[in-house]
Amino acid sequence: MLSAAEGALLSLATTQIVLGALGNSLIALANCTDWAKKKKFSKTGFLLTGLATSRIFIIWIITLDAYLKVFFPSMRRSRGLIESITYIWLTVNHLSVWFAASLSIFYFLKIANFSHYVFLWLRKRADKFFYFLMGYLLISWLISFSITVKAMKNNKMKYRNRTWEINQETRKSIINYVLVNIGIISLFVMTLTACFLLIISLWRHRRRMQSHVSEFRDLNTEAHVKAMKVLISFIILYIFHFIGILIEIICVFIPKNNLLLIFGLTMSSTYPCCHSFILILTSNQLKQASVRVLKRLTCCEKGKDLRTM
Repeated sequence: MLSAAEGALLSLATTQIVLGALGNSLIALANCTDWAKKKKFSKTGFLLTGLATSRIFIIWIITLDAYLKVFFPSMRRSRGLIESITYIWLTVNHLSVWFAASLSIFYFLKIANFSHYVFLWLRKRADKFFYFLMGYLLISWLISFSITVKAMKNNKMKYRNRTWEINQETRKSIINYVLVNIGIISLFVMTLTACFLLIISLWRHRRRMQSHVSEFRDLNTEAHVKAMKVLISFIILYIFHFIGILIEIICVFIPKNNLLLIFGLTMSSTYPCCHSFILILTSNQLKQASVRVLKRLTCCEKGKDLRTM
């Protein structure tokens, strides 16, 4: 039986999960609809669609794992189920973080304005750097997957009282978690670095524009302030997401602590929920495309109702 605090947090997390799935589905559908209409998929559209799709899977995997731990702890002792969730999570999480990092770096190279030779060199080779990131994703995933498979095989499983018990030293488990997530951590650092540098560039440009009194300056300044707010909100939510996942990992070593686990679920689900709606509300293209998608879905639903009458 859940306590009042646990029930309230779980209700909040569940609401965020449903809204997050809806928001990311709208982004994915809007970009796919745009691609079908124009017969051309831009790099931004590809990254946004990939990010939204991977977030949907991340949301449901986190939710499934957390609900099993809270309501069906005996099922979490099944070796096959643990391995399936772990392998799916490993793959989808790598993709989600990679899409976020690639999108952040892509915006940074296209929008930011620095005179440093390293930045100019990277900007000229933006497409090649994109392929480098794809290679980095593949290598990082392969290393993490091989370490995970090895760790799973090395776990000493004993069958007692019809339940599986994992006898592994906590210290070794923590080292394995760090090694498995080293690629994720590096991509996370790349994302934050690109966002911070882009914020600095936008802030400098905003200060330069303030010295010119014109209507164009006001519109441009407003656009830059809006972009900085979106980036800052993304950084805050992204950090919350990783802290939430870290809390859920810690709960593996602190069994029967449902409040901490549900708190971690609430924090980790905030990012895919809130950021998807921030992207929709701050992008006219996504907003209009989402409205079109919702209208089509409404029309289809009305059509079904008419046929069933």
